[in-house]
Amino acid sequence: MTSVPLIPSIIIAVLLILGSLITLIGTLGLLRFNDFTGRIHATTLGNTLGTMLVLAASCLLSWYIRDRVSFHEVVIILFLFFTSPISAMLLMRSYTLRQERMSIHS
Repeated sequence: MTSVPLIPSIIIAVLLILGSLITLIGTLGLLRFNDFTGRIHATTLGNTLGTMLVLAASCLLSWYIRDRVSFHEVVIILFLFFTSPISAMLLMRSYTLRQERMSIHS
């Protein structure tokens, strides 16, 4: 088994802890906020950034263990970076259109 030096181990641990905390805070936004707009904002930002930090820690660990960055982590980071804001934008757009239609019929 390959051992990871102390400084990279600390960086990996900090990335994992930060990623976990940010994901937890983003998820707690589901409980904290009452309306859809606040909930979608908290979960999208929190979970995307938290997941990216955890995947960055995974990339760094695989760099030290296998002397290469795993292609899968990079693809997942890119996929999240592009799809999460787009899906949040589409959900918000459908929400605002529904609110407009409901206000017209009322």
